[in-house]
Amino acid sequence: MDKQFLKDAFGWGFGLWLIGYILGFIFFAIAPHFMLGWVIMPIGTVITLWVLVKKVKGDSLGYYVKMAILWTLIAIICDYFFLVKMLKVDDGYYKLDVYLYYALTFALPVVVGWQKKQFKK
Repeated sequence: MDKQFLKDAFGWGFGLWLIGYILGFIFFAIAPHFMLGWVIMPIGTVITLWVLVKKVKGDSLGYYVKMAILWTLIAIICDYFFLVKMLKVDDGYYKLDVYLYYALTFALPVVVGWQKKQFKK
């Protein structure tokens, strides 16, 4: 693994997760708790797409697939320890919005990587 991949995979992976985590605390005060994921997801999607297009420097689809796997693992592991275990979410954390969030966390890098590859041709 080179330095750029470590930055893109672990730096942006954790950074994007942390942005969503902080947004959760901000919106917790103004949105119903059962709607938090649905409120945060569009914001997180736009930020993630911006990062993928402007900041990630991958040069192959494989790069983006590996990054997508790591981003998804980071999201699952951090959610489990910092939301489920630490905050002890009372009504269960894993609902449709969370599964969609994990799917997008994997799919967005793959789709953007595929698009970047197509534009290179």
